[in-house]
Amino acid sequence: MYTVKELFPTLQGEGAHAGRAAVFCRFAGCNLWSGREEDRLTSICQFCDTDFVGSDGFGGGKFETAIALAQAIESAWRSTSAGPQKRYVVFTGGEPLLQLDETLISALHLKGFEVAIETNGTIKVPKGVDWVCVSPKAGSELVVLQADELKLVIPQLGHGDLGALMARFEKMDYRNRFLQAMDGPKLKDNIELAVRLCQKYPLWRLSLQSHKLIGIR
Repeated sequence: MYTVKELFPTLQGEGAHAGRAAVFCRFAGCNLWSGREEDRLTSICQFCDTDFVGSDGFGGGKFETAIALAQAIESAWRSTSAGPQKRYVVFTGGEPLLQLDETLISALHLKGFEVAIETNGTIKVPKGVDWVCVSPKAGSELVVLQADELKLVIPQLGHGDLGALMARFEKMDYRNRFLQAMDGPKLKDNIELAVRLCQKYPLWRLSLQSHKLIGIR
């Protein structure tokens, strides 16, 4: 059984694949926050702005089998091109690795999908995932120390010296490193901070939430 909050076609808005056509599958549940406002201040992750509770979102629901969910993802793919499809699905949450498994990954590969995840990096990644983006949260135990992409949201409560933190991540095996300004009332200041840090530490690139800038999901 897979519990999906929402499932929809869009463009990837962030990081190395920004602008790429994708189906987003948002699993319900997270191991760093319950999703309930009354628990936010006592949770490890306190800044999440995503609703991942339940299965009542657009395209959401409970899927009994991997085949059923893979079919729903395929139905959401909008391309009618006669050329290469470059099918791409992004599993996110909450924390997608609470539910994503090798059975579902295999079912999607059979349908020609490249499988990507956006994870907080606290759970081991199953075999077969094609693109792993880790977005670490301050105060959590990071176990995914090798990935295609690191997306560090700044500033987070508990980060301390950002330069030292970035230097530590530079020693880990991440192929692409991005800084992303935390959304909210201080977004402008946070973007300016991220720009300055990218200029100072050129191994890092700036990631903007372009889907929010252009007004898509």
